Amino acid sequence: HELKTPLFTVQGYLLTLSDGAINDKLIRDKYLQRANIGLERLVSIVEDLDMINQLESGSLNLSLKQFDVVKLIKSVFELLEFQAKKRNITLQLDKPYDIPLIVKGDKKRIEQVVINLIENSIKYGKTTSKTMVSIKNFTETQLIVDIEDEGEGIPEHNLSRIFERFYRVEQSRSREQGGSGLGLSIVKHIIEAHHQKVFARSELGKGSIFSFTLEKFK
Repeated sequence: HELKTPLFTVQGYLLTLSDGAINDKLIRDKYLQRANIGLERLVSIVEDLDMINQLESGSLNLSLKQFDVVKLIKSVFELLEFQAKKRNITLQLDKPYDIPLIVKGDKKRIEQVVINLIENSIKYGKTTSKTMVSIKNFTETQLIVDIEDEGEGIPEHNLSRIFERFYRVEQSRSREQGGSGLGLSIVKHIIEAHHQKVFARSELGKGSIFSFTLEKFK
């Protein structure tokens, strides 16, 4: 379904153009733009599926190095600042982190985890709210990163399935927001490839917290 919808959409626009609509400049430009959006979504889905397949098969090699997770989170805030502003959502850390928190992992993949989770908080958070990120000790050898939104929350019966491929808590809103439907599944696979854990908890009407652990660098 996730592949068919954008595929048939693109096909529909192209068939309409080939039937003569291409001669109308306004319609041509509008339909070509919409077809391009559909193609971009298809590419995104295929890329995400390819990554999940690599993660599941163990063919995606992780480059484990040390990095400052606070610095990484701040860079993601900057990357998604414009997207958050469109919904008047503030991205912030729960407190100043003056000392670097060094972890061991594949920086590029962990960055993708943070991007996916914060993008979700922006998509499904309430307009004029905030996304709060905190970093705490989890065990002697692990940190835990919490990403908390002020959205509508997720029903308890959905929580056990939200990391499945293409699973949607709200079908109508998910279609409106776009995306591949694979973001949380990718998060789960990347974190588990690091031999770490990812969690989700939520309260209806108050929001959700997505958390994942990282190995401390010693």
